[in-house]
Amino acid sequence: MEQLAIREKDGANYILLELTGTIDSYTSAELQTKVYDYVKTTNLVLDLANVTGIDSSGMGILMAGHNDGEDTRHKLYLMNPSGDVRQAIDDTGFADTFHIIRSVTEVN
Repeated sequence: MEQLAIREKDGANYILLELTGTIDSYTSAELQTKVYDYVKTTNLVLDLANVTGIDSSGMGILMAGHNDGEDTRHKLYLMNPSGDVRQAIDDTGFADTFHIIRSVTEVN
């Protein structure tokens, strides 16, 4: 079972979480807490370039984070989703729902 590493950085108007590993029901507890807490107070950027897999529980965290952000006038940004993450997003049919960016300079 692969772990999920989370590296946190503060930006001018956002918090960046750099993720490495797999987002699944075994590894997502810390990520879930951070996403739900941060998106209520600021914009949140998830760097997904080094995510090697994501399951339905991981996708649920992304959707709930997106919705919570909308409720509090903040945005959840998905930056550079890996091929596996991009496929999962496309498979759910929510590609147009998420704010997908290439760089933190796109955060507004």
